[in-house]
Amino acid sequence: MLRELIKKPHDHLAEILTPEMSLVDQLIRERMVSENAPRIPEVTAHLVNAGGKKLRPLLALATARMCGYDGPFHIHLAATVEFIHTATLLHDDVVDESAQRRGRPTANRLWDNKSSILVGDYLFSRAFQLMVDTKSLPVLNILSNASATIAEGEVLQLTAAQDLATTEDIYLKVVRGKTAALFAAAAEVGGVIAQAPQEHIGSLFEYGDALGIAFQIVDDLLDVIGNTDKTGKNVGDDFRECKLTLPFIKAISKADDKERAFWTNTIEKGKQEEGDLETALNLLNKHGAIDETRRDALEWAKKAQDAIRRLPQHEIRDLLDDLSVYVIERVN
Repeated sequence: MLRELIKKPHDHLAEILTPEMSLVDQLIRERMVSENAPRIPEVTAHLVNAGGKKLRPLLALATARMCGYDGPFHIHLAATVEFIHTATLLHDDVVDESAQRRGRPTANRLWDNKSSILVGDYLFSRAFQLMVDTKSLPVLNILSNASATIAEGEVLQLTAAQDLATTEDIYLKVVRGKTAALFAAAAEVGGVIAQAPQEHIGSLFEYGDALGIAFQIVDDLLDVIGNTDKTGKNVGDDFRECKLTLPFIKAISKADDKERAFWTNTIEKGKQEEGDLETALNLLNKHGAIDETRRDALEWAKKAQDAIRRLPQHEIRDLLDDLSVYVIERVN
């Protein structure tokens, strides 16, 4: 049963891990410097300093400490996943032609698409340098595989985004690639660097995978029911970008001929007029797509809880348990 939270678990995690996160921030600042191309730190700082919960680096730090690691390289792992995440955001905003992220103009709007793409490439390269510093082949294997999986998920989304034949199974493959892969890798490498038992490492992977899926489903829900002031995104951006997310896939699967013609015109053909977003949102509610999507998110959060609870009792384990609840609380 998902229990109510008094304090946000990611805030509690950040407090506990403040010394480590300070070192991560310091390492990020050091590695995003470029003597030859000053635009690199300018663009990177705009996104890195924009706030955000930094859940992925926190996961790497938290799982390493929970598993008893006492070396220096969990700092490198946390910085690595943050660089990978930041690089994907820079690329995503270009692909999606986004104008706003976390309530601020995107880098591609402040500079240009070329700068965003090339700085993203630079951050990916820096991430691999940080991986190598750990001198751990298993860590390199996990994070490099995650990077490839993220790219694969983005390409799959590109091909499936406007195809009304896109199923929930295809959607799950996209989400596992573009979002859950890095959550899972961040959680897993903390256990690997600590040389935890293999069954514990497997549970950490399962936890990160399920948490990432729940997180993305909730993000998709917030796009249609969220508050712009809180999310920093405009309601209906996915619809305007002709992007088929889970609520839309569910509604389309129940559409009659007239409704399907509407979805074909607005999503597949991209011909949208004033009032179409309101029509789309009404169809989501008509077919119960929002409530069904929320239930799916709850199920994935429960899977994350089941996975983390297989690990030995620890204060951080309880906070990671609560984190899966918090992810869902955003849409309750």
